[in-house]
Amino acid sequence: MNSKITILGCGYLGSALAKVCLGKGWQVAALTRNPNTASKLRSMGVSKVIESQIQNDDWHHHLDANQDFVVNCVGASSSDPEGYITSYVEGQDSVMKWLEQGKVGSYIFTSSISVYPQSGKRLVDETASCLGVSEKGGLLLAAEQKCFPPVPSITRSFVLRLAGLYGPGRHLLIDKIKSGTIIKGNEDRILNLIHRDDAVDAILTCLSANSTNIGRIYNISDGNHPTRGQIVTWLAEKLDLPSPGFEGNESETAPNRKISNNRILDELFWSPSYSNYQMGYKSILESL
Repeated sequence: MNSKITILGCGYLGSALAKVCLGKGWQVAALTRNPNTASKLRSMGVSKVIESQIQNDDWHHHLDANQDFVVNCVGASSSDPEGYITSYVEGQDSVMKWLEQGKVGSYIFTSSISVYPQSGKRLVDETASCLGVSEKGGLLLAAEQKCFPPVPSITRSFVLRLAGLYGPGRHLLIDKIKSGTIIKGNEDRILNLIHRDDAVDAILTCLSANSTNIGRIYNISDGNHPTRGQIVTWLAEKLDLPSPGFEGNESETAPNRKISNNRILDELFWSPSYSNYQMGYKSILESL
């Protein structure tokens, strides 16, 4: 039988996931707050597309809560703390209420490595302390915690802490170099990245994990730890443009750490196809 998956917050990452799942012959449903995205999803062949805000309850009766898989990859409705509260904390509350109506095999919530406040270019894994995290990182942690208390309707839950997401149509550094816009922050700060297609593959790897894995937190990063300066210099050379430079105004205590992806590599044998920024950006540059 074909698997059933519902993708909540089906935007940049979720749409790419939906495309792969449709290619597998799965039955795909989606929730998005963006009318343009909704139209694209329908044109892709998504069987049911609901336009609503995830924190509302009005979508609950439109989507079947009996699913093999549910993936919540919603993005913040705005970059301020209120946007995080609305989309992540209240959104997760709404999702959990909806899930009480049915039964789900695996649930995934895509979080962020912003929950790690470490500095000094230390290597950080899933066991690292999150004490001292920013307000927005703390809100993500609060949303994560709602996934794991015993929820009778969910067989298992995964939290995927994504590194900086880039890929086709999302390449902020390239745009800044082309426009000559000075880049905020320090050039020697580590930039942990994950290509969109690798993030999709990591999600599918978790969904297909052996039933002995009852759910985990996994860091999703390419495992490469370049500085922003190294990436911008390389991109500028490829574009045959000068580097726009950096403001260099970040404090020494700002998050600056190397994210380890060893847990998912070791436990689920996942590995990124784009294991460094050169590979990932090469495919983007060729498409521009």
